[in-house]
Parts: sequence; C-alpha cells; structure tokens
Amino acid sequence: MIEEIRTAIEAAPPRLGGVRLVAVDGPSGSGKSTFARRLTAGLGNAALVSTDDFATWDDPVAWWPRLVEGVLDQLAAGRPGGYRAVEWVDGIPRPGPCRTVDVPEFLVLEGVSAGRASIRPLLSELIWCEHADQAERLERAVARDGEACRSHLVAWQLFEQGWFAVDRTRQYADHVVDAALGSL
Repeated sequence: MIEEIRTAIEAAPPRLGGVRLVAVDGPSGSGKSTFARRLTAGLGNAALVSTDDFATWDDPVAWWPRLVEGVLDQLAAGRPGGYRAVEWVDGIPRPGPCRTVDVPEFLVLEGVSAGRASIRPLLSELIWCEHADQAERLERAVARDGEACRSHLVAWQLFEQGWFAVDRTRQYADHVVDAALGSL
C-alpha cells in the first residue's frame, strides 16, 4: 500500500509553491508517526514536520498560525522555514529547539489536524490513518507517551472525536491506512 501512495504523491502536482504537501492525519495511537516516517524515507527529497512539535494538552489545534507563518508560507515562497518545537519532558510540554525546514520537493505534515479543512486546497495528498479500537489506540498512545499521560490522552481522544466530526478529515482523505490490518 505504501508504494501505491508514494506513486500517487509523486504524480500529484505541487500546490505549496513548488512543494508537494502531504498530510498524514488520524486519531492518536493510529500509527500516523510510524507511517509518516516510512513514507518520508521513501520519497527522496522530503521533510517531515509533526503537529506534536506545536500542540500541547491545553492547545491542541489553535497553534496552526505558527506553522503557517513559520513553515508553510516560507516554503510556498521558495524559502526555508523554521519554528520552535515543543519539547515533551515527562509528559510536560516546554519550549524546545529551533528547527529549520529547508525547501523540499515533498513536505509530510503528520499529526492530528494536519489535514484540516483550511489546508486542503494546498495538499497534494491527504492520508488518513486509523485503528478502530479506541481502547487499543489509547494503550498504544500510553505505551508511547507514558502512564503519567493516560488522563491527558483520554481527554485528547474525546477532543479528537469532536474535532474530526466537525472537520470531517477522513471523508476528504485520498488514502485510508488501517493499523489493525497491518497497512503501516
């Protein structure tokens, strides 16, 4: 499946200046990060930016203008972008390192809200990762982030349900990848 998706991305027109912007979206614990790393590695001149570098428990999606101004607008103009990442230490978000994003041929934007309605006109492809078992997704996320994050992750899952119901991200996906079926 990943080869089919890579072929579609390579054939798609760039819509962010000369960059093909690819969103990998879906609920927490659905395998987005794993899939996005594999996809990015196979695309050649590609960069990966994660929404986890911006989002916090208290600000799950309103940080978007920082990404647009610091990265997307810059790349669209043919210039390198940059941002200060959020660094997670023991489940607590803190200001982290500054990151530069050189102008790639492909930019993979991965994470919850990466395929939001406001960015869809600039996307070359939108990939939705899913895993239908919410309890299993929670356990996957806890294994990744630590037991101390469990209550935050439960609240995050509730937020995601509302976000995706309104944004309808899955309905706009060009490709659906199911972690339970081993598509990652």
